[in-house]
Amino acid sequence: MDSILSAEKKTTVKGFVSDLKQLTKVGLSLSVVFSSVAGYLLAAELVNGVTLIMLAIGGYFMVGASNAFNQVIEKETDALMKRTMSRPLPTNRMKVSTALFIAISFTILGIAILYSINAKSALFGAISIFLYTCVYTPLKSITPLAVFVGAFPGAIPFMLGWVAATNHFGIEAGFLFLIQFFWQFPHFWAIGWLQYEEYKKAGFNMLPMNKKDRGAVKQIIFYTVIMIVVSVAPVLRVTGTFYIYPVTAIVIALIGGVMLYYGVQLHKTKSNIEARKLMLASVLYITVVQIIYVVDKFLH
Repeated sequence: MDSILSAEKKTTVKGFVSDLKQLTKVGLSLSVVFSSVAGYLLAAELVNGVTLIMLAIGGYFMVGASNAFNQVIEKETDALMKRTMSRPLPTNRMKVSTALFIAISFTILGIAILYSINAKSALFGAISIFLYTCVYTPLKSITPLAVFVGAFPGAIPFMLGWVAATNHFGIEAGFLFLIQFFWQFPHFWAIGWLQYEEYKKAGFNMLPMNKKDRGAVKQIIFYTVIMIVVSVAPVLRVTGTFYIYPVTAIVIALIGGVMLYYGVQLHKTKSNIEARKLMLASVLYITVVQIIYVVDKFLH
């Protein structure tokens, strides 16, 4: 009897942990933590292990809170889409009150941990949660401009790492913000292209002008070019103490060129296959570029 109860308890705990991971989108949260850590390493003259760990944990709570609030608000629309219908709230595996408790707890913990680093980090963390939850999420069903608004909280993590290391928001942190800001347009519009029919079912406007056409792809290409230009701009030494070697700029431009190539291919074919390649190339881009920046910094 005891072994049966123990097995049931393990299953319940395992199920809750799995639901918690889905509620806070653990994969996305970890990618955001990666960006914050990269920003910190890029700025820090001396790496403080405790600060780095606090930044990672605080950043995780910050993004986890945003995702949990988002899923509470979108419970009904999540139930309409294949990609999201198996989440904890639409399936009623988790109560809304439980999800809200997690979201509020994560908000308090995240901001408190970031505040222990410095007040500016906590402020940007709070702004990110507010914009994602109270502005971006409601706008998704109203206007395609939601992607523009969502790019603001999405661009904060890379810059947040710099602010955590320096307690200063200047041109360097501003450029890290811009790199991740412009990157989000091709990334999310590629996802919007792939999920167009699903988003339409839920009443979400995720493509420019809410049309799956070449006009949308032209905007993807335009923002990809801007992203590449901003990413290589530090080679001109116009970004304060944040600068890169010419060879680094060339490598970054080439990686950006891969995204641009798939954007052009999508314009030619209008196929989901090319949109998926573009989306995967965008994930590769932001990850590799952040690593390259850090490696370049330690070569100075």
